[in-house]
Amino acid sequence: MRNALKEIALPAFAIAAALLVFGVLVWFAGVSPVDVWVTLFKGAFGDWFSWQNTLQRAAPLMLTALCVAIPARAGLVIIGGEGAVVLGGLACAALPYAIPLPGNIVGTVAICFAGAVVGALWIMLAGWLRQYRGINETISSLLLAYIAIGIFKHLVEGALRDPASLNKPSTRSLPDGLGIGGIAGSDVHWGLVIGIVACVGLGLWLRATASGFSIRVVGGNPRTAQLVGLPATQLILAACGVGGACAGVAGAVEVAAVHTNANASIIAGYGYAGILVSFIARHNPIAIIPVAILFGGFGAAGSLLQRRLGLPDASVLVLQGIAFVLILASEGLRMIDWKTLLKNRMPRAVQPKLVKEST
Repeated sequence: MRNALKEIALPAFAIAAALLVFGVLVWFAGVSPVDVWVTLFKGAFGDWFSWQNTLQRAAPLMLTALCVAIPARAGLVIIGGEGAVVLGGLACAALPYAIPLPGNIVGTVAICFAGAVVGALWIMLAGWLRQYRGINETISSLLLAYIAIGIFKHLVEGALRDPASLNKPSTRSLPDGLGIGGIAGSDVHWGLVIGIVACVGLGLWLRATASGFSIRVVGGNPRTAQLVGLPATQLILAACGVGGACAGVAGAVEVAAVHTNANASIIAGYGYAGILVSFIARHNPIAIIPVAILFGGFGAAGSLLQRRLGLPDASVLVLQGIAFVLILASEGLRMIDWKTLLKNRMPRAVQPKLVKEST
């Protein structure tokens, strides 16, 4: 119980501290911190319209956070999920024009599966470079993300461009019947359900299956994994593939549910925001769900801060950056044995010297 409270307390403290620091910064800009905090809450959770905007943004955050969390359980730090998102969205938009698809749920599953495959292969490339070439996966995944964005722009503005798209280059729109609609007629699309199911399913997989346990062993103690004969390389590539598939599905959902085609709006930073969500959730797939909703709310409130308080729309990015720094700092605090530290710091009572009586 105490460990569970500790797991929750430090991230909650980091988020509260980030809001406090953010309030100080806007105070220097001449805006009341209380007004900022109230506006953030109203913009994220104030009414049903705000909730719809929040949940719509939370769906891709859940999936991109899994792109960080699953490889992290295998001991890797993957921060290039943005590349898998854009290529997954591109694959989703291009597949209907490469092969004929039925305009029903089968076709929708097919385009999402295409995004998952492309995303998985792209992130697995970072794992392969780490295992077979000794290249740090953090650096390689980040650089691969920039390469993926370059490939995306080249194809969208070139071979796959819809001639009808003039000012904003994009691919042709998905055929009718392949899109992902809203839940019960709302603006919240079924991508939210996909994200929640993925988080819960992968959380149970890591906890309740032999393969999930093996991945955690590889990430927690590689030496032990070698001693017991676990195939570390295959498990690491599998973890990268699963994480990349989730990010690829995020891109496919953005195309099929929001944009209806692949364009520059897909490059919205969801892959990078997923890093923050995963770290706050301690790479726990199930804990990713509430954290993604919280940060989806922060993103949804950005425009309200601009309209009501005159702050830039990108102010929420500053808040996210502060939260990320404080989360990393809290990881260092987590390793400190506070009881021992306080015990050693407390002044010791002066012991009276014993005087030996002369006989």
